[in-house]
This record gives sequence, C-alpha cells and structure tokens, in this order.
Amino acid sequence: MASTSGYFKTSYRADLSLVETRFRRVWLLIFIVGLVLFPLFGSPFLLDLASQVFLSLIGAVALMLLTGFAGQISLGHAGFIAAGAYVTAILFKEWNLPFWLTLPASGLVGAILGVIFGLPSLRLKGVYLALSTLAMHFIVTYLGAEYETRRGFATGIVIPPPSLGSLKIRDPRLWYFVLLLAAGLALIFSVNLVRSRSGRAWVAIRDREVVAEAIGVKVPFYKLSAFVIGAVMTSISGCLFAYYRGFVSVEAYSLFLTIQYVAMIIIGGLGTILGAVFGTVFVVLLPYTIDAIGRGLHVPARFTTYMFAIQYASFGLIMIIFLVLEPGGLVAIWNRIRNYFILWPFKHKPLGS
Repeated sequence: MASTSGYFKTSYRADLSLVETRFRRVWLLIFIVGLVLFPLFGSPFLLDLASQVFLSLIGAVALMLLTGFAGQISLGHAGFIAAGAYVTAILFKEWNLPFWLTLPASGLVGAILGVIFGLPSLRLKGVYLALSTLAMHFIVTYLGAEYETRRGFATGIVIPPPSLGSLKIRDPRLWYFVLLLAAGLALIFSVNLVRSRSGRAWVAIRDREVVAEAIGVKVPFYKLSAFVIGAVMTSISGCLFAYYRGFVSVEAYSLFLTIQYVAMIIIGGLGTILGAVFGTVFVVLLPYTIDAIGRGLHVPARFTTYMFAIQYASFGLIMIIFLVLEPGGLVAIWNRIRNYFILWPFKHKPLGS
C-alpha cells in the first residue's frame, strides 16, 4: 500500500512488490545481515530472548490473520499451542517419533481443531464466538492434564532436543537460526496470504460481512479457512515450543498465555503483519524490562513476590491505554515517525485539522 509520504505505485509490478523502494531494500538487507550476525556477539541470555521473540511471533502472526484480518475473535490461542505441544509429547513418548513427523502431525491436529471450533463462527459472533473458542482452550488443557496424570508425569513431560538427521538441535545458537527460519517463513507466508484473494476476502468480511456476501464472497468458506490456517500455524508453534523448552506441562498453557497473544496484536496494531512483529517484541521484552527496572530501583526483596502480579496487570493496563489513546497501536506511531523524517523539513497536516 502506498504511503502518505509521496511513494506512488504506477504499475502492477510495483503494486506486487513487497519492498517498495531501494532505500527500504537496503535497510531490509542490513536488518537481515544483523539478524544473521547477532549470535556471534549476543550472550546466551540475549539469544534466549531473541528465540522467544521468534517463537512467539509465529503464534502472534497466526492470531493477527484470524482476528486482525478476518475479524474472528478467539480466546483459545493457548489451547492451540497446547494441542501442538501435547501432540508432540504424546507421539514422542508413546511411539518415539522424530521431529520431522511430530511437526506436521501437530499441524494436522491443529487443522482438525480449527475446523471443529471454527464451525461456530458460521453462526456466532462477538462475545459468543470468543466463549466458544475459550471452551476449546479448557478442553485441550483438561485432556492434556489427564494424560499427564494417567501416565504418571507429575512434573511435566520431558522431551529431548530434536534431531535433523545426525544433527541434534541443542546449542542456543542453532536454536536461534532454526526459530529465525521458522518465524521468517511464517512472515513471508502471511504477508503474501493477506495480499491474495483470501486476504482480501477476510478484510471484506471483517469490515462488512453482509456486503461481502452480497458481492460474492463465500463467507462460510473464508471464515473457516481463517480458523484452520491460524490453528495450523499456532499448533506448529506449540510443537516448536515443546522442543525448545524441553518439557510440556499444563501450567505453561494458562489463560494468561492467551492474554499475552491478544496483547501482542492490540499493542502492535490490528490488521497489519508489522503490528504483530512490533507487538511480539514489546510483550516478550516487557516482563524483563519490569524486572530490570525493579533491580535498578533496588526494590526490597519482600516486594519481589509481587512482580508477577505487576507484570500480569501491566498487560491489561497497556492494552487499555493503546485502545483509548492509540487504537492503531505501535504501527501507527511508527508510520508517523517514518513519515515525519521522510517529509522533513516540510510539514504535513491531516485533512480537516
């Protein structure tokens, strides 16, 4: 989409280009080189933070496709992640299946769940649809907890590092590149998907479902496809989550995890893939930032027990602030900053100001 800063597209080739100008291509190349070279200089802690961002980004992009583009509210995101993780754990513990089989199996189970729990979206909207997806979360976590109890995994299911042939993915740097590749593929897939017929149909349904149906959009098909694609991507991220953490436990997939992902797309900016990236980075780094501030202010040890409650409440507070003061999220702030420097020293005021 052409920006308000003077870039205009005059051909179909320019319209189909993902990176519009030479300036942006150069900076994108610099950014990619920086990501590739980062493990050479980053500490293990920073590598873990980056890996968490890449891992969370897959699920955030999936939720952005479902909610930000298709307009389908979901509170069952943690349930899809748990489904992918438990499928991985069960297939490994019961049949010792390798990584290259558990990964597609997790995606397949996610697709099945997407169809089952996407069907209510054909009749339900708003809070009723949200409650139906929330029910899916509790069903999946209950079944996972039952499996842990009946098989005697009191402290969770331990999963060894995955192997690709003779290569065992154990080193943090290797995990960094694996998750970077997975997040990059998810981003490329999603960016191209929203520019396709499906993406345009989702936006039409989100903006005005009745009009979309009147102009020939197959509303039931595209609603269901949004749930299936989002569920497959999220379940695959759950599989990667299980391998990266090395264990699967029901406590890791609480409702708080869903709140985190909802915060990612709201804070980042609904309806943009870039918003999912910004929101993911912000939400993943927020708890560590709060901890760092607490240590910098030398908070007494007796108050450290309240840090989790502060982190938990901060997500709700920040979402309210963005919804009230900046509904466009971090992407809107980024666009204003970018356009300011592109237009400088000229001034640009919105029409009607």
